[in-house]
Amino acid sequence: MQIAEWLENEILCGNIKENEKMYSQYQLSEMFNINPATAAKGINILADQGILYKKRGLGMFLSASAREKIQYKRKNRTLKKLVEEAAAEAGRLGVGEDELIAMLREAKKGLDEREK
Repeated sequence: MQIAEWLENEILCGNIKENEKMYSQYQLSEMFNINPATAAKGINILADQGILYKKRGLGMFLSASAREKIQYKRKNRTLKKLVEEAAAEAGRLGVGEDELIAMLREAKKGLDEREK
């Protein structure tokens, strides 16, 4: 899962482009000092989700819709879960909706400024 998530982050950051060749399991195993079979599992997770596709004899490549698939998955699973957890914690702490939204805006603003 960690290899798949790292590859997803590389895709979202634009470090791997559509139809570009993906790292091989052997490249990943050297990069992270892991077993090639473990690296292959990370690659296969993304292939099973349609994020990568195989060209026989050439390796795995990034699908044209990969970025959108990853964004959709993370928005509707990961981000939604984080927001639900934040809302629950805000409720336990007595933080109102307006204050919680202000906190989110401030956090986003800080991130945007760091990216500049």
